[in-house]
Amino acid sequence: MPSTPRSPAVRLAVAATAVASTLTLSAEAAPAHAAACTGYVGLTFDDGPSSTHTPALLTALRQNGLRATMFNQGQYAAANPAQVRAQASAGMWIGNHSYTHPHLTQLSQSQIDSEIARTQQAIAGAGGGTPRLFRPPYGETSTTVRSVAAKYGLSQIIWDVDSQDWNGASTDAIVQAAARLTNGQIILMHEWSANTRAAIPRIAQTLASKGLCSGRISPETGRAVAP
Repeated sequence: MPSTPRSPAVRLAVAATAVASTLTLSAEAAPAHAAACTGYVGLTFDDGPSSTHTPALLTALRQNGLRATMFNQGQYAAANPAQVRAQASAGMWIGNHSYTHPHLTQLSQSQIDSEIARTQQAIAGAGGGTPRLFRPPYGETSTTVRSVAAKYGLSQIIWDVDSQDWNGASTDAIVQAAARLTNGQIILMHEWSANTRAAIPRIAQTLASKGLCSGRISPETGRAVAP
């Protein structure tokens, strides 16, 4: 049986109802926005960059809405300038992790100076800007190491939480380590660890559940703050 023709006014009313229903359904289907940041943590990755690991790490971080500080070795920055630029383009912060990753406390002051100065030059020359943060290899430091770093305008940054990825920690263990972070704290990770890269989506979820966001590390305080 044919439907009864509707007047223009009725047709407009029906159309408006349909649009309103669609908007309501769309609003219900849209994912809830993440809660506002109640604090910030510093995600750090040592020992890059490399053409093997850096691209995958940056992709994982971007896909999960995270930013991090990349403590690069000077020798790798010099060998992989395109990856240094990729880190900067992806919104990461770049720090100095010495040139060859030695035990700095066993070196002379002039050798320490060379390790730090060459890395500053390599990173800047590759397009990564001039680092303001310095992480001594193995977290080993001394008054001499700190004073040489300060000479180049660098603030020494260690960590609050060690992911133990360098020691073969599983992906689950790395996620659990990140879950211990509180506002302002910093976690040690390494870009070459496959388990760490695999943990990134879950780290992002864990931080979000606690209202924590990834932030930059302040050279003034050594703590994670808003980007």
